[in-house]
Amino acid sequence: MRLNELAPKEGSKKRRRRVGRGISAGQGASCGFGMRGQKSRSGTGTKAGFEGGQMPLYRRLPKLKHFPLVNPKQYTVINVGKLAELPAQTEVSLESLMAAGIVTTNDGPLKILGHGELEVALTVKAICTVGAKAKIEAAGGTVVSE
Repeated sequence: MRLNELAPKEGSKKRRRRVGRGISAGQGASCGFGMRGQKSRSGTGTKAGFEGGQMPLYRRLPKLKHFPLVNPKQYTVINVGKLAELPAQTEVSLESLMAAGIVTTNDGPLKILGHGELEVALTVKAICTVGAKAKIEAAGGTVVSE
């Protein structure tokens, strides 16, 4: 076999479609784009998903219910009632709760919820709900938001 004998496989090369070269060429005049309208004009037409100015489907759907958040915020959640086990004047943070064994996994920043009762004064370094903050301060503690 020599370099001058190389050729593409039979049937692998098709000639390009010559549009707009008369009726006998098969794609004359309007070149297969129909008569009039946006899709018959030169240029690329519209982008994928364009619906003529109407709010496209890919922007309508996430407004409906039951669609998951793309990047949901993850928190390590604990209720105020669990903090009642700690001694008074303890500094509460994610690290101290993991050391005490009250929290076992680090799922993100610590968030304190307001379910339960609290009698001891604590210094809490975490994100707190309004109810949790009120219960901590009523027990004589302080909240330092992170």
